[in-house]
Amino acid sequence: MPRDPRGVRERWSAFRASAYLPATVLVLIVSAGAGLFAGSYTYAMANPTPHQVPMAVVGTAGPVKRAAFVAGMENELKAALQLQNFPTFEAAVHAVDQQQVFGVIQVEGHRARLNVASAAGATVAELLSKAAPEVGARIGVPVTVRDLKPLQPGDPRGLALFYISLAAVVVGFIGAAQLSTHASGLGPVQRIGFTVAYALLGGFAIAAVVDWLLGALRLPFMESWLILVLTMFTSGMVFTMFHALIGRWALVPTWGLMVLVGNPSSGGAVSWPLLPSPFGAIGRWLPPGASVNAQHTAVYFGGDQHPLPFLVLAAWAVVSCAVFLAWRRRQERRGSG
Repeated sequence: MPRDPRGVRERWSAFRASAYLPATVLVLIVSAGAGLFAGSYTYAMANPTPHQVPMAVVGTAGPVKRAAFVAGMENELKAALQLQNFPTFEAAVHAVDQQQVFGVIQVEGHRARLNVASAAGATVAELLSKAAPEVGARIGVPVTVRDLKPLQPGDPRGLALFYISLAAVVVGFIGAAQLSTHASGLGPVQRIGFTVAYALLGGFAIAAVVDWLLGALRLPFMESWLILVLTMFTSGMVFTMFHALIGRWALVPTWGLMVLVGNPSSGGAVSWPLLPSPFGAIGRWLPPGASVNAQHTAVYFGGDQHPLPFLVLAAWAVVSCAVFLAWRRRQERRGSG
């Protein structure tokens, strides 16, 4: 017998009005999110492969010897070296400090030296350090490897900065989610004020535990604290903006932006030259990447801090606050009307 269309519509209406609809949607979102989460991190980090690696070159060796070494390195790495010539070794080291290049190649006579900078990118330095002696052996040029900017002893893989930035990002939006659930009566300005409060305390707690309690990193405490505060506040306000716009489903776009895309592309676990091209291009323009970039420079290149990561974090925070305040005012006008 054919089904009664009216009965189907009634059952659908009852389903939509029940708790089963959001629960079903949540099951689908969580399932898809699990796959996307695993896929994004695996895509970005499982097999880091260099594409283009900026390198400085100094020395008086003939072009044939230098060209043979560079060609061998590119063949070994299966990547292009973006070479920048410098008149002196000191000028090349300054480019490393500015994070314009990942190392310095010196070819003098029948010898070569590769100067890497683990602090500029541990994974890049590891690949370069492994490839250079093998290439030198093939072309008959002895190669020595030196680390210009070694990582701190408590962070031999260079991951601690990624972890503290990840903590600031995740706790930042979870804190905002908890405010929306347990303190929904707060006004807009009060909501922003309490977000500032937990960012200040949370950022201090992260820095204090990592530096003072565990001794994993020697942080420039005030600067690192400021970066963590700005990161937590920005992450919290991004969630708050989405919550104002789409309500209870705000965690979905926040998680997608900050965790599925932002953290794998941040350059914290795998350096940007080794990331897939889309991630390498967008990472520094998202809050997690800006946070890692600022923290990394503060700890290892303290005299050469760049304004870009702070501007990126500030822009996300300002836009999120502006959208949140504008939307709340619009809702209040509708309610009073």
